[in-house]
Amino acid sequence: MPTEQFTFRALADPTRRQILRLLNSQDMTIGELTEQFPMTRAAVKKHLGILEEGGLVNVEIKGRERINRLQRDAFAVVTEWMEGFEAPAEDRLAALRRSVAKEWG
Repeated sequence: MPTEQFTFRALADPTRRQILRLLNSQDMTIGELTEQFPMTRAAVKKHLGILEEGGLVNVEIKGRERINRLQRDAFAVVTEWMEGFEAPAEDRLAALRRSVAKEWG
C-alpha cells in the first residue's frame, strides 16, 4: 500500500495531474496518453510509474498493451488530509456568526 508521502509526491507535478484528469474520463494506454503531451513515451511512462507508486493509477496488462486506470479510492488519503483543515475554518466561521449575532442580534 502506498504511503501518503508517495501519493502527494505523485500529485505535486502538473503533468501528472493532467494525466489523472485524462484518466478520469477513460482508461488509456501509454500510447494514447503520449499523444496528449509534447514529450516522449519514456517520459510519460516515468510519470505513470510515479502515479502508480502513489497508488493513484493501476496498470492492467492485456497482451502487449498496458491499460492505465485511475484508482479513485486512492484519493481518500488526500480527502482525509484536507478535512483536517476544514474544522478550524468551520470553528472560525461559527465564532464569527456568534460575534455578529451578539453585536447585531
